Amino acid sequence: MHPRLSALAALRLTDPDEKVAATRAIPLDGATESIAAQAIRTPGDDLGVPGRPERPLRVAATAVQKRSPFTTEGRAALVHSICHIEFNAINLALDAVWRYDGMPQAYYRDWLRVAHEEALHFTLLHAHLQDMGWRYGDFPGHDGLWNMCEKTKDDVLARMALVPRTLEARGLDATPLIQGKLKRVNTPDALRAVEILDIILRDEVGHVAIGNHWYRWLCEREGIDPEAAYPGLVARYDAPRHKPPFNFEARGRAGFSAEELRQLSQTQDKA
Repeated sequence: MHPRLSALAALRLTDPDEKVAATRAIPLDGATESIAAQAIRTPGDDLGVPGRPERPLRVAATAVQKRSPFTTEGRAALVHSICHIEFNAINLALDAVWRYDGMPQAYYRDWLRVAHEEALHFTLLHAHLQDMGWRYGDFPGHDGLWNMCEKTKDDVLARMALVPRTLEARGLDATPLIQGKLKRVNTPDALRAVEILDIILRDEVGHVAIGNHWYRWLCEREGIDPEAAYPGLVARYDAPRHKPPFNFEARGRAGFSAEELRQLSQTQDKA
């Protein structure tokens, strides 16, 4: 099967374990020149996209109950929320591979690698959650990541601008703060979560960098200035605004420009 159609097949699966297995079964070395040589999209092929289990119950972000990480259930809910993000991130990466015809082979190869890594993150978190006595689906989750995927489904430039380099970049900022709380808890399950978040943060820097790279590549192809175009995309698609504190070191490694980091620094100083 064409690797992009394999990505679509995995994207449609509803069972998390089956989705992970199908994602890992897509060979990364299958992203040869042939992956970009032909258009694969057909009318109505987005039926069943994305495949998701009946649980967790999907609610508005404001309706997700906040629990203290200083209780076992609170830590489980925290791990579950990150597990839910990583499940959505698998779908996000598979969708980026399948949805957009006409991109270079390196684009598809990059997003296939991201899908593999997101599958690993989900697996690590879900195993840890089960060790704590819960499973994915036991707590509600919100749909913020996939909602932006829906908004940008017809515009790959907007997708690259507003999902990896906006929504996922917020994870670069949030992860050290979460790790700090878990280190203060200092229980074995909390410290194991910190270790898993180290892996996720390392990989997510690369994922945001991929988004930055392809956003700038698409802007260059369209003859537009990436930094000047970004605020307009945020407004047009009603994307979340940047909120401090920012992880400047991680954002720098993820490919944000010196000017972008300067603007974020100004935002943080005003907060």
